Amino acid sequence: MKTTFHGHACFVLERDGKRVIIDPFLTGNPAADIGPDKLPRLDAILLSHGHGDHLGDAIALSKRDRATIVATFELAQFCGEKGATSHAMHIGGAHEFPFGTVKLVPAFHGGRVEGDATGKYTTNPCGVVLTIGGKTVYHCGDTALTVEMQLLAGRIDLMLVPIGDNFTMGVEDAARAVEFVKPKSVIPMHYNTWDLIKADPQEFRRLVGNRAAVTILSPGESHTLT
Repeated sequence: MKTTFHGHACFVLERDGKRVIIDPFLTGNPAADIGPDKLPRLDAILLSHGHGDHLGDAIALSKRDRATIVATFELAQFCGEKGATSHAMHIGGAHEFPFGTVKLVPAFHGGRVEGDATGKYTTNPCGVVLTIGGKTVYHCGDTALTVEMQLLAGRIDLMLVPIGDNFTMGVEDAARAVEFVKPKSVIPMHYNTWDLIKADPQEFRRLVGNRAAVTILSPGESHTLT
């Protein structure tokens, strides 16, 4: 499985001819290596929550490719009312799609949906567990360190974990999260986009130690999970 980082918390996952993007914040992202117009065709768009730096270009990309947005119920409903193709789920639920299986898991963060002037779509944030081509990826979304992460222990091939602090876990808590989940591989995310979330991925690697293989990606770089 090929995982390509496009800055902040945006990743494209490719396996067996299927292509899925998570948290497609490209327009207005100072760390992004490409704009949404440079993305190849997508089969699905997975969202951890509705903040602008995660919802990003999801609705426009869904309309472009007829790609299904998978999100918590309220966020999926919001996207659907904006003309996107959406599939509503909620935390603890799993569903099998043509591209793979998605399960939503807890994340501790804010629930505001960018662009919702009414406030009726406020929802719970989540982490996304995607199984595709026999490999399982856990995108933590924006979250604090939580004991619920221990429920995934030993089940994750690749963990995508925020380290930027202030809005999410910092380096020390992120390393502890790796200890909880016990993934085979981990990629840090959600750092250095702005000065407020400046972090040192090498320090994260040092704290993780031999608990998991740490890969540090610059925007535009890829990691292949075999």
